[in-house]
Amino acid sequence: MSSKEILEQALKLKPDERFMVVEGLIKSIDEPDISLDVIWAEEAEKRLKAYRAGNLEGIPMEEIFKKE
Repeated sequence: MSSKEILEQALKLKPDERFMVVEGLIKSIDEPDISLDVIWAEEAEKRLKAYRAGNLEGIPMEEIFKKE
């Protein structure tokens, strides 16, 4: 069955059934990637160590969020 045919069939469903299909599809592509979590955790540790060692300067929150 082609994607066009699937869409045509899905559009015949009741609104709550279409919602379930859409939600299931979105969840299937929005799963967390564990390898990215590991990379971000390592980067966070590296930055924290650099900050504590005085090799990295912090930026005040007010400066980050100020409107220009």
